Amino acid sequence: MFASRVSRIGVLILKQLSGGKPTSISRAGYNTSSCYNQYLQPLFDQQSETKLSRGAIFHKHHLFSTVSASDSSNEGIEQKEKISVTFVDKDGEEIHIKVPTGMSMLEAAHENDIDLEGACEGSLACSTCHVIVMDMDYYNKLEEPTDEENDMLDLAFGLTETSRLGCQVIAKPELDGIRLAIPAATRNFAVDGYVPKPH
Repeated sequence: MFASRVSRIGVLILKQLSGGKPTSISRAGYNTSSCYNQYLQPLFDQQSETKLSRGAIFHKHHLFSTVSASDSSNEGIEQKEKISVTFVDKDGEEIHIKVPTGMSMLEAAHENDIDLEGACEGSLACSTCHVIVMDMDYYNKLEEPTDEENDMLDLAFGLTETSRLGCQVIAKPELDGIRLAIPAATRNFAVDGYVPKPH
């Protein structure tokens, strides 16, 4: 019974693909055209138009949705959601970039040649990726800093109430439009003898 229904579905699909005409399909030298006429044609005669239409619609939909699913998943990979971020350097120059969601501001700065040191590369062992969130509304949308981050921020140059480590500010949709000021110096710069110009 099950095998018979499966055969009928296969035949319906075959008929739909061939426009209702007998089709010759060869595989390893086996020709089905004679089988089609002798055994399968009566099956079509038994099918109502409704069942035939339903089979054709199912086949078309299945084929279409398979293609669209793979296309949409590829688009998701290629076009990951991005937010707008503005870095403001020590001279007041603004650098506007697009940052994919899930990326830290330290990574984004490095990818866009923005001068944000991050000597420990985000391992929370330094304070050299210190940034200042310029708008309190955006600052309040960030997750609370961990104890480890607070310990590092205590060592940061030019600490403010809205200071965060760039490696801990992760791009997410609600941060679209955030502005981050880069301090005039970092602790490492100070150690290396860099002294910011007085303003």
